Amino acid sequence: MAEVILEHVNKRYGTKHHAVKDFNLHIRDKEFMVFVGPSGCGKSTTLRMIAGLEEISDGTLRIGDRIVNDMPPKDRDIAMVFQNYALYPHMNVYDNMAFGLKLRKTPREEIDRRVRDAAKILQIEHLLGRKPKELSGGQRQRVALGRAIVREPKVFLMDEPLSNLDAKLRVEMRSQISQLHRRLGTTVIYVTHDQVEAMTMGTRIVVMRDGLIQQVDTPLNLYDFPKNKFVAGFIGSPSMNFVTATVQNGRFIVGDSTVEPEGQLAGSVRGFEGKQVWMGIRPEHLGVRGMTDVAEGANVLRGRVLVVEPLGAQTDLIVEIAGQTVTAKVEGHALVQPGDTVDLVVDRSRLHAFDYQTEDALDRGTPMGGLGQADSLQGRPALTKA
Repeated sequence: MAEVILEHVNKRYGTKHHAVKDFNLHIRDKEFMVFVGPSGCGKSTTLRMIAGLEEISDGTLRIGDRIVNDMPPKDRDIAMVFQNYALYPHMNVYDNMAFGLKLRKTPREEIDRRVRDAAKILQIEHLLGRKPKELSGGQRQRVALGRAIVREPKVFLMDEPLSNLDAKLRVEMRSQISQLHRRLGTTVIYVTHDQVEAMTMGTRIVVMRDGLIQQVDTPLNLYDFPKNKFVAGFIGSPSMNFVTATVQNGRFIVGDSTVEPEGQLAGSVRGFEGKQVWMGIRPEHLGVRGMTDVAEGANVLRGRVLVVEPLGAQTDLIVEIAGQTVTAKVEGHALVQPGDTVDLVVDRSRLHAFDYQTEDALDRGTPMGGLGQADSLQGRPALTKA
């Protein structure tokens, strides 16, 4: 069993810097858990505490059925893939992959079997005799993954492993790592600042900010039901639009425009009558009147086009509305120019709103599936300290 459980884990550097604050999370066996957030949010620090490369200031860390707070990294049954690959330049690919097993005095036949099996999985059999300097970035990343695979660990830890690759190769490697996870059936904890990586790879995602967990959920629940304005803005590309709106008669008033919420959100906004809120709408849930299938009605934002960004299959429009800018993602070619006045039709079923002060989400429905950080710590088996 390869569950990883963190209970009230903190990391402090001296008395001034509290890098990770009261971190509670249950990562299930064979799960692909992604930590995501901006630089400095504490995601890599948390991963390094799991690896044993950073000391836990207080709290409890369990891997499988053992408390591992004071256990050295080599005894935690984990393998880590780093951002910079960390390959030995004087060794060929075979020896790089075999090095950790040799240190453990694994029999030579077993080392050879594991290295060649991993090379076959990663399609690098033809590279085993080469040195790292003879490899491309993607090939080096495969070797780093292979070195981790041959360890046959309980848990894989990956710290931004694709950040040094170009955009096209990142997409390719993203797919390969996801397929590798399904094939090996091992628990993976993956750190990235790229929300697209998080959304496409993770079974669940931990969104972090300033050392605190903001939300733990499935990718689609984070997208559809963000708990606060930060999560809503971080997940999705382009990011969600936020405009200040005043609630009048249960409707959102933005300058001369009116948008009427529907469903559960319509009931939630009644308590904010006469107050300002953040109205949120994703670029893909806006359409230009006359060029969209979104139903029209009391759901139109009128503004002036500032920028037109043709991208082939879609066009991104940056539009100024009552002194605030929003991005609209329009399918195909939008027949508008900078300076044109347009009516953006809002898909009311995908509308969001957030308290102007606390930035907490106003309820718009019930997420489906996924476990939050509190629920996920219930009903675990008895554990022993190593």
